[in-house]
Amino acid sequence: MTPSIETHGLTKSYGKFLALDSLDLKIEGTKCVGFLGPNGAGKTTTLKLLTNMIFPTSGECLINGISVRAERKRALADAGVLIESPEIYPSLTPNEALGMVADLRGVPASDRGDRIETVLAEVKMSEWADQKLGKFSKGMKQRINIAAALVHDPEVVLLDEPSTGLDPRGMAEVRNIIRALKKSDRLIFMSSHILSEVSEVCDEVALVNKGKLLFYDTLDNVTARFANGHASVDVTLARPLPAETIAASLSSLNGIHDWTQLDPRRLRIRFPGGADGQEKLLKSLVDLRIGVMGLVESESALEEIYLSQISQGD
Repeated sequence: MTPSIETHGLTKSYGKFLALDSLDLKIEGTKCVGFLGPNGAGKTTTLKLLTNMIFPTSGECLINGISVRAERKRALADAGVLIESPEIYPSLTPNEALGMVADLRGVPASDRGDRIETVLAEVKMSEWADQKLGKFSKGMKQRINIAAALVHDPEVVLLDEPSTGLDPRGMAEVRNIIRALKKSDRLIFMSSHILSEVSEVCDEVALVNKGKLLFYDTLDNVTARFANGHASVDVTLARPLPAETIAASLSSLNGIHDWTQLDPRRLRIRFPGGADGQEKLLKSLVDLRIGVMGLVESESALEEIYLSQISQGD
């Protein structure tokens, strides 16, 4: 069966405050979907409703076609959940802590050892399996939290801002784990307000603000839809060049919308079109002989779209 998450008119209010406003969302397939929005937009509220931690004012949500409210146990049986980074008993080892979770999740006793070994390997924590959790860094604890969400081998994984509060190394470790999870035929629904994180690891993105869904689509389609037909790339040069030299060289190219010098060796260029336009641009830049070393899609595209969409709701 194809894993899926659905919400129909999902609404949550606290008195006069509307935390979530008639959310309609249908996600199907094995992929990673980023759930974007500023703090207080409704991301964690949505995840708590999906896991029956709180109850909706109206509407419903389903996991793998099963109503979370009507059949909570069956709906959540195949869902792994990490919301608001729970604390782990510091006196336990990963083996002991995951053994408790596996027991609660109904993993047969005969399979628990293998499952714990597997998930510890998935989160790169095998060598610390018998060390006390109280000695771990915040990033290491978060990896164990992710392992706990995976211990019963779920098809659907719900992650609430999994890298928030971690140092750069911890954030990179969590992102690498999520990239690896994408290869294991799971549907990953991950809330975040870190745009670079979503750009790096997600296939699709949903944006919510003030409880309302603004859009849900693939990253490529979102860029094409909201960037007015323009794409953006960052170009790395072999050596620093003065702005006048770059301007003189780029003036000979047709179709460039605008460009910015990020530093003496990096440019950001906006141009019309998608992959075909990018291919033509790269060839033209190489022909200019200005020392082009590399070209990558700019992370600023999602940032510009995010900020423009959020500001429209203010």
